[in-house]
Amino acid sequence: MPGKNKNVVGFIFARSGSKGIIDKNIKLFDKIPLIAHSINIGMKCPSIDQIIVSTDCQKIAEIATEYGAEVPFIRPKELAQDSSKELDAWKHSIKEYKKHYDKNIDLFVSLPPTAPLRSVEDVENCINEYNENSCDIVITVKEAKNNPYFNMVKKNSLGFSELVISEIKKSSSRRQDAPEVFDMTTVAYVANPKYILNSSNILNGKVRSVLIPDIRAVDIDNIIDFKFAKFLREQTNNEKN
Repeated sequence: MPGKNKNVVGFIFARSGSKGIIDKNIKLFDKIPLIAHSINIGMKCPSIDQIIVSTDCQKIAEIATEYGAEVPFIRPKELAQDSSKELDAWKHSIKEYKKHYDKNIDLFVSLPPTAPLRSVEDVENCINEYNENSCDIVITVKEAKNNPYFNMVKKNSLGFSELVISEIKKSSSRRQDAPEVFDMTTVAYVANPKYILNSSNILNGKVRSVLIPDIRAVDIDNIIDFKFAKFLREQTNNEKN
């Protein structure tokens, strides 16, 4: 079992451009900007020592600072385009952190602003999963509604539909016989910084996962996702009152 991490840094990556929802990362959600939910959860996590926001937008930087995050550098525009790879922004943040604070990151935690329903427990479970196992990265997942072995199809070269993965097609048509699959979520990523810096794909190494309940695993990509997440939050708030 690995030793306790000395410097656990939570990062929130929030660029200004968004096709699905204009100014998504600072759109009000439950009375505060969307990004503030990630900041608040990160600051409540006992295992996280510091919250850093990586953004290309001065307005987002100001809002992030207002809610208690640190914005020691501005992300270059070339790392904040629709075509930009998130992994490249991760690498940039790790390098810039070293330059700014003159110290290393022992554990990298990403808390995307698009998952405002996550809990402190979800994040801590990811950190514990990393600490208690030998791995490069921990991702979050939820139960998949569809299964490529059972009810997901593609069109073949002749235009006919067939299973995406057909290896169990001949032996059984029962869903129970299909291998269990999961959907990745954006609730949290926990990784070794060295792995990130040397990786071309975060799923190429030793990957472990933490299962998140559907009610906390919503990933806001478009306005429908936003309204659904807002509905779930309102239902949760009503249950508390």
